[in-house]
Order: sequence, then structure tokens, then C-alpha cells
Amino acid sequence: MPLEPLLPLFHRLDREHFDGVLAPGGRPLVDVRWSDGRLTRTAGLYRRGRLADGRDLCEIVLSRPLLEPLPRQATLGTLCHEMIHAWVDRILGVQEVHGPHFRARMERINRSQQGFEVSLRHRYPLPLSASRWIARCPRCDSRAAYQRRRQGLACRPCCERFHGGRWDPSCLLVFERTSA
Repeated sequence: MPLEPLLPLFHRLDREHFDGVLAPGGRPLVDVRWSDGRLTRTAGLYRRGRLADGRDLCEIVLSRPLLEPLPRQATLGTLCHEMIHAWVDRILGVQEVHGPHFRARMERINRSQQGFEVSLRHRYPLPLSASRWIARCPRCDSRAAYQRRRQGLACRPCCERFHGGRWDPSCLLVFERTSA
């Protein structure tokens, strides 16, 4: 699906699920943008801090490479997920990642509508072409894209299936460099 502007979606979700508190008077408390193409391991992120020049940074960034090929519901669910982070931080003033405030708001949003789902973790396919390494499980032959080679990673499904969820060296991922 082609990318659509995020600000109108932000305003709609703010009205529907946050009572307009993330954009008081129509001015968003957070910048919203698509990534420049480098955000390839996660569908989105919320970050707040200071820039090198001293200006405040508060933004939601959605992954163009991950979300562009997916249905609109993936964009809505990801944007709403990041908006919950902004709501917890900017409105509640609470420091938590996926704590009780986050989970309560997520469940409330999911119960109130059927158009998309907000979840804690995405399961969207990662674009293999953007990665330097492919990790392959020697047991189940599943593959995952990585930017860096990582030591000691094991296939979670195989560890759960064959070893009761415990890490086991028989499930170690084998890293292969991509041709790109």
C-alpha cells in the first residue's frame, strides 16, 4: 500500500482514542513522520530528548520499509501503539515502557474498535534486502534479517518446542552474509 500522510491519521486517532489531548488546540505535542528508510527492525518508535543544539525532541517515527508493503491496519496499529507511549509520557508523566498504564489504554482501544489491533510486539515480516545478515535456524530452517551478526542467539520457537523455553546450543542461529 502506498504511504499516506501520517498527521491526518494522528489527529483522527487522537480524537477517537485520546480525547484530543495529544494535539490540544490542533497542535500536536509530538512530531510524526515516516522514517528515511533506515528503520528496518521495528515498525515504529517514540522518542523524547534533546538535540545537540539544545532543542527539544519529541517524535513518533514509523518504518517506511516495514509498513509500506502492509495493509493500512498495520500503520494504524503501529501509530496508535506509539501514540500510547506519547500519552503515557507527555500526558500522564509516567516513565514506563509497556507497563500498566500502557496496557490498560491498549486494551481499551482494542475493545472500542475493530479496524485495527494495537499490540505490544509486531510480527511484521522484515525486509531481507535491507539487512546485511540472514540468521538461519539449523533445526527449523526459519530465517530472520539482521543488520549485525549477533553471538549466542538461538531460535526462540525451537527452544520453546524442544527445550521447554530454555536457551540451548542446538538452536543457535547460523549467520550468513546477504549478497547485497
